[in-house]
Amino acid sequence: MNRITESSSLYSSLETMSTAELLENINREDQKVALAVEKEIPAITAFIEACFPLMQKGGRLFYIGAGTSGRLGIVDASECPPTFGVEQGIVVGIIAGGDSAIRKAVEFAEDNREQAWIDLEAYAINELDTVVGIAASGTTPYVLGGLEKAQLAGILTAGISCNPDSPLAQLAAFPITPVVGPEFVTGSTRMKSGTAQKLVLNMISTALMIKLGRVKGNKMVDMQLSNNKLVDRGSRMIAEELNISLEEANQLLQKYGSVRKAIDNFLNE
Repeated sequence: MNRITESSSLYSSLETMSTAELLENINREDQKVALAVEKEIPAITAFIEACFPLMQKGGRLFYIGAGTSGRLGIVDASECPPTFGVEQGIVVGIIAGGDSAIRKAVEFAEDNREQAWIDLEAYAINELDTVVGIAASGTTPYVLGGLEKAQLAGILTAGISCNPDSPLAQLAAFPITPVVGPEFVTGSTRMKSGTAQKLVLNMISTALMIKLGRVKGNKMVDMQLSNNKLVDRGSRMIAEELNISLEEANQLLQKYGSVRKAIDNFLNE
């Protein structure tokens, strides 16, 4: 296996660089990430096309990972209910070491090959569900063990890693492998690899939610109205869609509780 994520940085003597040089060079490396993800669009497409019919039937999407990868999965999952109005538990992020590992590293949690499946079983995982393993190196035992058991249980799997031909890429039914090259700080996969994983997760969840009807036109019509900013955004969406005043739109939003319901009820009256 070619461990690109562990290969030496293209830059040396980082501590001698000026602040501007550090930032320019980090940015130069970051610009490579989107191009690496672009090459994986066919693989991401194939995965979404396989996952979507399962979610249409009530299946759930699980992300499993350790460290940065696990946290990225949790961030993406936690943003789906407020953004798209889906119920909690439709998209689930699970991190090695449990919720305490979100803020503080749990030593050796990622090395437990059995724990991910135990964590997944707590959700009564079944064949309608999908498991996405996230590991920059593609070698994390927690993730590999979880995907292995998921495969044996007949569950759809995907893997997001940044090393070609990694164990994760070989194991997952749908490997997604944006190869971003060496990190600016050697081995610091929270940087380019983490950015690539975040971009891929955004693409997966956003595309699935759009296909599931959670966006109308280009608007988040099912978003949760959990603060004044979102209430204002929702009112502006309604005003624009129905060509009415902002005050009227806000009244409709308060009456019906969501952008979608406000628009639908107005049009059907």
